Amino acid sequence: MERGTAVVEFALVLPLVLALLFGLVEVAVVARSEIQLLHAAREGARAAAASPDTADAVRAARESLGPAGSGARISVSRPAMVGERATVTIRLRHNVAAPIFGGFPIQLSANASMRVEK
Repeated sequence: MERGTAVVEFALVLPLVLALLFGLVEVAVVARSEIQLLHAAREGARAAAASPDTADAVRAARESLGPAGSGARISVSRPAMVGERATVTIRLRHNVAAPIFGGFPIQLSANASMRVEK
């Protein structure tokens, strides 16, 4: 009798534990994506601060993102005056819970700015 109850309790608790574990993994994946996005924005801002060509900033940000860079929307604001702030904003669509529920998209974004050097 005791063995049967343990199996039933395990069967009832297992889906909750798996759902919690899956949720924690998804939060970690989204946090990692946010950190990568922020790093790419900084790389783009650094390139924008050092070069007057905004294409260099976009290229630096896409290279920093790796394969995800192809789907990112990158905007660069770079004034011509030295000392002003060049700003790079990156927006990326990320699918959450894609393997199980078909996923739902969330919009991730990051921006960074640095002072123009040249």
